Amino acid sequence: MDYDFDYLVIGTGFGGSTAAHRLTQKGYSVGMMEMGRRWSAETYPRSNWHFHRWLWRPMLGMKGFFNLRWFKHVLVLHGNAVGGGSITYANTLLVPKQEIWQQGSWAGLKDWQAEMPAHYASAQKMLGVTENRILGPADHLLKEAADDWGCGESFYKTQVGVFFGDEGAALGKAYPDPYFNGEGPERNSCIACGGCMVGCRHNAKNSLDKNYLYFAEKQGAQVFAETKVIDVVPLNGKADGEDGYEITTVSSTSLLRRHKRRWRTKSLVFAASSLGTQDLLFKLRDKGSLPNISAELGRRVRTNAESLIGVRLPGEQNMDEGIAIGSGIYLDDKTHIEATRYPRGSDAMGLLVTAMTRGKPNWRRVFVWLYTMLKLLFKAPKQAVTSLIPFGLARQTVIFLCMQTLDGHIDMQYRRAWYWPWRKRMVSVGEPIPAHIPEASEFALRTARRLGGMAGSLITEVLFNIPATAHCMGGVGMGKSSEEGVIDSQNRVFGYRNMLVCDGSMLSSNLGVNPSLTITALTEHAMSFIPQKAQVVEVA
Repeated sequence: MDYDFDYLVIGTGFGGSTAAHRLTQKGYSVGMMEMGRRWSAETYPRSNWHFHRWLWRPMLGMKGFFNLRWFKHVLVLHGNAVGGGSITYANTLLVPKQEIWQQGSWAGLKDWQAEMPAHYASAQKMLGVTENRILGPADHLLKEAADDWGCGESFYKTQVGVFFGDEGAALGKAYPDPYFNGEGPERNSCIACGGCMVGCRHNAKNSLDKNYLYFAEKQGAQVFAETKVIDVVPLNGKADGEDGYEITTVSSTSLLRRHKRRWRTKSLVFAASSLGTQDLLFKLRDKGSLPNISAELGRRVRTNAESLIGVRLPGEQNMDEGIAIGSGIYLDDKTHIEATRYPRGSDAMGLLVTAMTRGKPNWRRVFVWLYTMLKLLFKAPKQAVTSLIPFGLARQTVIFLCMQTLDGHIDMQYRRAWYWPWRKRMVSVGEPIPAHIPEASEFALRTARRLGGMAGSLITEVLFNIPATAHCMGGVGMGKSSEEGVIDSQNRVFGYRNMLVCDGSMLSSNLGVNPSLTITALTEHAMSFIPQKAQVVEVA
């Protein structure tokens, strides 16, 4: 067969870049299709108020790297770029607790606790994981609040993918490649500007274009940016994909010129993020291109049982100094909180913030919110008005990212929504995910009272009972068969040959920590089963 590539990888995030690096290492030709744009220090936005360079809504002229997708049950925050979520994520690379392998649909498929440590070690080495060396004011505030709560002993400095340089050296100093024996790119040490989530303009963040993706391209992988996959069809009528696949792509950013192309590949890796891969597989199954995809597709989508809350302090503050997530604590065995920050001037997320509201997550909570706001306006009018104005949010606020290991989930389906009956789309179904974590909210309120600040949460949680998450996981879970999952324990798609899934959609239980390291480690695990490419020897 005449193939364009041995492997075609859809997506360039943690799973896609890891797969591409290991595949090119083994001698395979690799093409990578990425819907987002390629970014550099020169093109990153100065703040997230530059919507056209921060948000991803290409049909509205916004071609940034940060996306929000609103479902009935959850608001999902995720990345869209060459390098995937690594461009906008908060650098945090934590190994989850061991019990996550005994939960969810992957439990019992393998001896994960024996197999995974080696793959975590490979991922940590490639991503340059190290302990945070810069504690900012928000981190010290978190420690004080934890001491006051009685869990101060759980305080820790995060494991992060950031280059800090030599101890005692000037911040921002240039260094030759510090990670890969001179084979990688030059780097600069972190200057603690807090800008990790709006794109690191100082060459200190270990995003994928500095490691896995960098080497994949160096070894021959070809990246096609601003390219969207719209169809995948098995070649030669072989329903299981034995002879490979034909991939159809169009431009993801052009309104008029679609630049439609077709590609042939022997093997295929879906790595388009949890939402992206689910959405694409739903469409391909629905149109009959890949009809054998398991009925388990879209089942057990998890959000890390997450809540975004915070405390806004009065007056001039410097909560923006440090790295995006510099420290964390455990309120209890199930509840994990991290101190999070945006850089000074990047206050756009404040448009989604309001005063924290107690109460059960139902329609009555709206009236409790109104009472809370009126009470605040009467007792502290200046603080109340400030809470409604986003400007100054980044420097005045310590954001508490709360995650739990509780095993709640929703399901996704592909159907016509009542509000948009003209075409099918992915919609969430099932019981609501809790949008209010009482212990975390009480922690924020107690901290606010002690410091004279105001506790806040996302308005979607208060008014609509919809939590937000930056860690959408699952939907293409592992199982023993197609009756229990979409992929097997080696990430191979049931019903097809030469097809794998390597992204957040494969995660099959709530991790309770940021998932990037686990996505990378599980992809390392999947790639360990791919043999070296056989060399064809010509005989004279």
